[in-house]
Amino acid sequence: MAGRNGRTVHDLRRENRAALLQQLYFDGPLSRYELGPATGLSSGSVSNVMAELVAEGLVEEAGSVESDGGRPRTLLRIAPDSGLLIGVDVGENLVRVELFDLVLTELARAERPLTPRDGYAVDVVVDHIRDGIAEVLAAAGADPARLLGAGVGVPGIVARDPEHGAVVHGQTIGWRAVPLERMLRERSQLPDTAPYFIDNGAKTLGQAEMWFGAGRGAASAVVVLFGSGVGACVVTEEGAQGRAVEWGHLTVRVRGRRCRCGALGCLEAYAGAQALVERWREAGGEPSGDEEGALTELLDAAYGDRAAPHERARAAAVLDETAEYLGAGLSDLVNLFQPERILIGGWAGLRLGPRFLDAVRRHVGAYALDYPVGRVGVAMGRLGPDAVTVGAATLPLAAFFARGGRRAEPAPIQELAGWRRALVARRT
Repeated sequence: MAGRNGRTVHDLRRENRAALLQQLYFDGPLSRYELGPATGLSSGSVSNVMAELVAEGLVEEAGSVESDGGRPRTLLRIAPDSGLLIGVDVGENLVRVELFDLVLTELARAERPLTPRDGYAVDVVVDHIRDGIAEVLAAAGADPARLLGAGVGVPGIVARDPEHGAVVHGQTIGWRAVPLERMLRERSQLPDTAPYFIDNGAKTLGQAEMWFGAGRGAASAVVVLFGSGVGACVVTEEGAQGRAVEWGHLTVRVRGRRCRCGALGCLEAYAGAQALVERWREAGGEPSGDEEGALTELLDAAYGDRAAPHERARAAAVLDETAEYLGAGLSDLVNLFQPERILIGGWAGLRLGPRFLDAVRRHVGAYALDYPVGRVGVAMGRLGPDAVTVGAATLPLAAFFARGGRRAEPAPIQELAGWRRALVARRT
């Protein structure tokens, strides 16, 4: 029966379960006594719902604490082994697949390289994801029936199609309207109750940092994924889930360098790791090996003690120019969104950040408006190279919470989009 606002008793029950699960997940262990004020639910509602969750194995006892003059209060927490999650990072050089328990403890991982010969061939990537999922499940001896879903972080724009589910438009990697969700569902061995959740990799990085990393406690933030290219996730007070923005394709120089997207003058053509190595080569540097190795060589040339003075000056000049481009690009995000924090992640960002973060901060301050830049902090992300994978795993986790801890019913692809709209990012 629905009330005046259209919500049924079932809806209220689901919302109460979701509120209690989320509170325990981020702030537990907690007692039933503490859960009432924390969630705004009555003691009767807390007792009834927690009894359900304990009986279902989603919540377990975690010791006790003394109370004021009464019996000790039992502490409760999320049961780690009550579900499994998969996170996938379709990165620039490899596909990484990780299996987690419900509290995101890693149980197994698999990595499949993306070779120059194969590049981002869609069939190769899909097969890597399929095989990686099978490998981590086998390595952990896990029952696929316990999976709550698989999250996948990808480059590019992710659109939703009623027939095909998530469709990826990754112009820089040659993906045009790739029906990735449908392809994964057709080729994988996952049960129908374990849906795929596909989103932009910068967005999954942002969600991970907001839930567990340097963004926790912030009302708004910009989380930058700095790799071969650059992208960003913008989290505002109005949009709790955050959204990916194609920041790397902001024009920073009219008729400038050719970007890998095909346009001229994009930020990514100056500030991405690929462009950084190319500009060093054009300046007379001699990078060798793959992109990550070449970036290490550039840092050694600029900051090490083995390079000749002219080589050091040349490498340092390229890095200084890159810091200015990044600072200028970040200043646009500061002026547009006025975030509380800017966090830098991604493999290249993590490698470069400690060396030139101060220079980036100076350039942000020079290019941004005084008021918003005076309120923003620029720092490194805390979650390291696995942040995209962790963030991808939070997608099925958030949907699980939104359903009140109920497992998904088998559903066709077009019905899965409704779950995504219920994702709520925790920021306190």
